[in-house]
Amino acid sequence: MRYRGTTFLITGASSGIGAEFARRLGERGAGLVLVARREDRLEALAAELRRDRPGIAVTCLAADLSRPVPGAALSAALAERGIAVGALVNCAGLGVTGPFLEATPEAMHQQIDVNVSALTDLTATFLPGIVAHGSGALINVASLTAYQPVPGMAVYAATKAFVLRFTEALAYELRGTGVRVLALSPGPTRSEFYTVSGTDETGVTFETPADVVATALRALDSSGAASVVSGRMNKVIAAAAGLLPRRLVVRAAANSVRPA
Repeated sequence: MRYRGTTFLITGASSGIGAEFARRLGERGAGLVLVARREDRLEALAAELRRDRPGIAVTCLAADLSRPVPGAALSAALAERGIAVGALVNCAGLGVTGPFLEATPEAMHQQIDVNVSALTDLTATFLPGIVAHGSGALINVASLTAYQPVPGMAVYAATKAFVLRFTEALAYELRGTGVRVLALSPGPTRSEFYTVSGTDETGVTFETPADVVATALRALDSSGAASVVSGRMNKVIAAAAGLLPRRLVVRAAANSVRPA
């Protein structure tokens, strides 16, 4: 994977895994386009990156990815600046914990809009240019929940199953193009997600964003895998979900997720 001279567009870059991707890719000499809703967070991260890596090219674009077809506006903004995207990292995601029948329509639709619709639209917008360049990468952040139905996070887990299958299919379609395609599936990760989603943290073992991003970069650098699960125990859980009777998988998942 060639990083120096490649501009990575990272969504969800204001915190957590997205911000960690920006730091680690910046260390490797990549140009960065940081996208999230919170412009103040993006500018603070950009200042940090420019301080630690003088000369690094960092562009901040505030965007609400829950709005329809966000790719066109981002593409136009980058075209005005003369920036060509050479790799895309779709990190932005929303989750809500609780019974499906208690969820508001807005919460349900926002999860689908950000986790599925925006991710698909951004991929459709920027992937043709990446493929035309003959190198670069597409990284879509799925989740350990993509491997199992999760009562209490029914919509979120279903959206992440879409991300996983969509990305694996694209990896097959893009064989021979020079573009690396990877679905990254973290388990519980120390970030804002549990607080924002309203999920109980009691008894949960967390990875750090640095752990998750290191997994992704190792895969990009040394593996042809279309998908990777971050964390040894998470790999075991994902494998078991494909082998055990479905009723046991659903029961175990239900017991592991509780509203805060």
